[in-house]
Amino acid sequence: MTSKPTEQIAPESGENRSDDGSQEQGLTPGAVLDHGRYRLLAEVGSDARCNARLWRAKDGVLGRDVALTILVGDRSDADAASNARRTLERAMHASTFNHVGVARVLDVVTQSPGDPAGVLGVVIAEWTHGTDLLDLVAEGPLPPGTAARLLQPLAAAVEAAHHAGLVLGADHPQRIRVTPEGEIRMAFPGPLARATSSDDVRGLGAALYLLLTGRWALSGGPEGVPTAPSGPDGTVVAPRTLRPTVPLELSTVSVRALGNPDSTGTTGGVRTGAAVLRVLEQHATYDSSTPSQAQAAESNEVWRREDPKPDKVKRKKLLISVGVLAVATLLVIGWIAAGVIGMFTESNRDTGNSQIIGESGNNSPGSSEQQKPSAPPTPVTITGGTSFNTNGEPDAPQRIPNLFDGNPATFWATFDYKQQLGPGGISNGTGAVLTFDHPSLVRQVVINSPSAGTKVEIRTVDGAPNMTTSKVIGSGTLNAGDTTIPVQADSPAQQILVVVTQLTPHGGQFASQINEVKVLGSAS
Repeated sequence: MTSKPTEQIAPESGENRSDDGSQEQGLTPGAVLDHGRYRLLAEVGSDARCNARLWRAKDGVLGRDVALTILVGDRSDADAASNARRTLERAMHASTFNHVGVARVLDVVTQSPGDPAGVLGVVIAEWTHGTDLLDLVAEGPLPPGTAARLLQPLAAAVEAAHHAGLVLGADHPQRIRVTPEGEIRMAFPGPLARATSSDDVRGLGAALYLLLTGRWALSGGPEGVPTAPSGPDGTVVAPRTLRPTVPLELSTVSVRALGNPDSTGTTGGVRTGAAVLRVLEQHATYDSSTPSQAQAAESNEVWRREDPKPDKVKRKKLLISVGVLAVATLLVIGWIAAGVIGMFTESNRDTGNSQIIGESGNNSPGSSEQQKPSAPPTPVTITGGTSFNTNGEPDAPQRIPNLFDGNPATFWATFDYKQQLGPGGISNGTGAVLTFDHPSLVRQVVINSPSAGTKVEIRTVDGAPNMTTSKVIGSGTLNAGDTTIPVQADSPAQQILVVVTQLTPHGGQFASQINEVKVLGSAS
């Protein structure tokens, strides 16, 4: 199904072996750009909407692979030159933006003497190892849960970029790649001259539609890629109509995020990356299989409307397994019962007395060793803290130590936001990662705050803190003063994430303040 061109890897020598004089201006493996610094290795795609060629190249100065978005056209065409300049400017503005869901822009260059004819400019970004987005669905669409999980980093990047006033241009499938870790990433930055934040949201809808159905729902896609079908009224057919196993929420957000009646026939309704991200988080599944394995696990039966027929072989194996399990369970129960009876027999034999054990068990010789009251929680010493924000822009990181300095007169506070969620808001949360002096089983968190109504979650920290894989072990709504939040931790830990998920209205805006955080628990 994929339409990406056949990759031709250049020889190690820098010689340009192309002499065909084609209008594609000598952009062939082995050609060099920017005074010979970048040697083209393989073309991995193209974006015909802006005459962009997408290449993997070698940086001869730093010796690393890079991703090149090469803008081509007639240098005498004023419109083409103006559009290329605008794209380069927007890419340069994005060079300060860092997010796991976007390849970092390393440099932006205009045409140089010695470049192949027709090159108007180049956006250089770090190379994203992995696979093409179209290759991911070459053998069929993905399971809905896997599709939602894979797309989360890109949706988070779109929301963070819009919060920073940037546009990514994530609306073309060959500009997007899938990392070896199984995360979808904007690999070839450089938005169209007239692209807006709405185009990024439409791109998220189209990417989700592609993963769920194997079809691209926007115009300007690569040749040969199946396009999304339209109904009699001209609207895009929902993924759930093509594939009944797709959850209704995923199907709906995919179509409504497309949101441009001129190109898709839909009425829209989803205008932010945060709205898409929330639905993805609700339906993401985290299994140990790779995308290809997960895809293979879901047979083509999902395209049929009738219920699957029972498999007699599997049913027989299941019955055998259940029988073996039942026998093993009976043997274990019998062994335990024999041990208990033997224990009491030995006890009576040693003491020479016979005792009747009542219902309460208080007459048992060992009753004094029965359940002891658990010790009350003790304060856990907090030795450090780092700021956390799902938008990548921390709130007052220099004030984080005030959370655990023992002085309620000092405080940490969020910025004043124009709205609760979405652009201008905190997205999913903001807060701090707190580190203890030793692993502790956290049982309570006491928060002193004047911001009544603020909602707080206590989460686990396993590696890099995030709102996707971390587990909620406590939550509560703050009162003015001290608020005790019970915590149900499964095991001792040396870090927890304290994150604000809902701000308090403040002077026509939204903000929250926390004076002090105390952690109570027991040592490991």
